[in-house]
Amino acid sequence: MKILIVIPAIGLVYGGTSKLVLELAQALGDRALQIDVVTTDANGATNLDVPLCTWQQEKSYRIQYFPRWRLSEYKFSYPLTAWLFQHLRDYDLVHTISLFTYPVAIAHWLCQLYKIPYIVNPQGMLDPWALNYKGFKKKAYYTLIERPILRKASVIQMLSQAEADGIRPLSLPAPLKIIPNGVHRQDFDPLPDSELFYQAFPELRGKSLILFLGRIDPKKGLDLLAPAFAQIHAEFPNTHLVVAGPDNTGFLPTAQSYFEQSGVLEAVTFAGMLTGTLKHAALAAVDLYVAPSYSEGFSLSILEGMAAGLPCVFTTGCNFPEAAIAQAAKVVEIDADEIAQAMRRQFAYPEAAKALGERARHLIFQHYTWDQIAGTLHQAYLDILDRKKHALSSQPVS
Repeated sequence: MKILIVIPAIGLVYGGTSKLVLELAQALGDRALQIDVVTTDANGATNLDVPLCTWQQEKSYRIQYFPRWRLSEYKFSYPLTAWLFQHLRDYDLVHTISLFTYPVAIAHWLCQLYKIPYIVNPQGMLDPWALNYKGFKKKAYYTLIERPILRKASVIQMLSQAEADGIRPLSLPAPLKIIPNGVHRQDFDPLPDSELFYQAFPELRGKSLILFLGRIDPKKGLDLLAPAFAQIHAEFPNTHLVVAGPDNTGFLPTAQSYFEQSGVLEAVTFAGMLTGTLKHAALAAVDLYVAPSYSEGFSLSILEGMAAGLPCVFTTGCNFPEAAIAQAAKVVEIDADEIAQAMRRQFAYPEAAKALGERARHLIFQHYTWDQIAGTLHQAYLDILDRKKHALSSQPVS
């Protein structure tokens, strides 16, 4: 089975989506599927320093980068377009990641032209909050381009039941299938020594650390986290907030102003993008994970915080009610006071917080590893191709 994954960009400035596609490709390739990934060299305002227009062999998949026109947020790429025209028919099925971007749109149109089935993974971009953000431009694009594409998808991959419920008012006829993101257990069992993190940030030794792990972006709720953390810091003066994530839209000064207005900027470290061993060492060092987002598809960083055994506080906008049902995280409304109250309980009752983290770790390893996700997705591919084969065999012979 030959599967093509199309994603507009995998630069780290784009956050968890960039990481997850490569982990997913690896997990699918480990199942003896032929997995190819095509993308652009976009990395925010810069371009990735990678070989272009040639296959790069990874452990169990291949990836090819194409140059994009740097002046466009939609990541136009003539070389990628030409390659898709020439090679899309080499694949049994196409799996796209993201929406509202040129590489994905052109892949969908060619799938329709060549009658190749395709799965669409919107990554939360059809969530009501996400659609309303920059609403006029986005809704026009959705009506003219995305909706006709989505209607003809073989499957629309939803990352959670909450995401599926959120897009039902769009009345799309394509079937919805819930297949979440995952983690590699070996990355968290065990975690590296926290000393690696303290070597990079020695001023944080001895602090009670709270971790925000995500892009510096309006939808991430830093305007809510600032007053919530101010309440916690007033009650627990040894607390310190680590904001770890890339700023690919220039939102950092605004985010910093939230904490300055709340009077706690000196108790916040903007650590930039943490990756690999350093990120996992940070997870080993901190005491509490928080995600105050207005909107998420299914946050990879939340899975990472839970897999690390941390007590986690996040909002209903993160679309993970299953964590609350399993009593594996504190899920609160999108409100600064509720976020603060949930965070306060973790510091006031440390034994209960530890038990919460243990339940979180158990839930993730039981249900949200890439091995499990790849198995579910592999079966979805087989089902789609079986339906295509049945449909072709049932057509009348002329």
